[in-house]
Amino acid sequence: MGIAVARDENRESVGPAARMVALVAKKLRLLKGLTQEQEGALMGYSGAAISALERLVHPVSDEMLVKLEEVLGEGTGIFDDMRLPVRLEKLPEQFRDYLLIEQQALSLYLYALPNVHGLFQTEAYARAQIAGGYPPPSPERVEELVRARIGRKAIFNKEPMRHIELILDESALRRKFGSEEIMREQYRYLAECAGYKNVTLQVLSLDIGLTGENAGARGELNLVETDDHSPIVYLEIQDESVLITEPAKVTTYAHRYAKIRAQALSARESLALIERLAGEG
Repeated sequence: MGIAVARDENRESVGPAARMVALVAKKLRLLKGLTQEQEGALMGYSGAAISALERLVHPVSDEMLVKLEEVLGEGTGIFDDMRLPVRLEKLPEQFRDYLLIEQQALSLYLYALPNVHGLFQTEAYARAQIAGGYPPPSPERVEELVRARIGRKAIFNKEPMRHIELILDESALRRKFGSEEIMREQYRYLAECAGYKNVTLQVLSLDIGLTGENAGARGELNLVETDDHSPIVYLEIQDESVLITEPAKVTTYAHRYAKIRAQALSARESLALIERLAGEG
């Protein structure tokens, strides 16, 4: 009884993009004359997993969309094109508009507080952070959000190359999630990201306030140059978010970001700090 109820809830929560994937995947499978077991074998999944996809018991994952394109898409890109819409509808509603902007951005200027920015999180760190939130999400919801967050990393490999700056408040580095090993892995990953040609990573030290100034005291900040070269600001706190396009306000936030960057440690000093944290313990 409990399993049946859970399956019904899963079906009801599936968004229109995932529903369309299930419908198209089933039609293409039947056109090719494949059984669910045969399709599953070609994709590296069980027949039961294909059945669950088609019946909306388990919404399609990003990894499964990649395999569907390989086995059923035949170079049309139909399932590749569905990856972003499917990812979007798994995210909290207030974040969806920004994700579209983020993934199409030419440049990102990010100040992260109080956690490591989502674009720069490892899977284990993301899972620990999301699972530990309140109200606590279900295990299934945790995995949906983790997959969606990790999927955002596609922007690092887009052409033309995107310019991405991240300033991490040192408190975000020292706030720990999951375990010491998860944190060491996160530090190592940040050090790896710092080596990307299109990434600049800096740290705003904990003691910056001792200088009499701390431009980052008001919280996180996302400054985006859109694909038409328009600047916008995205702010988020306590599950609420706002997109700001008013030129005067955007200019103020841009100046604030520039001041945060000027007060932060240099890229070389920041990397040295992250590498020290990775080596602790």
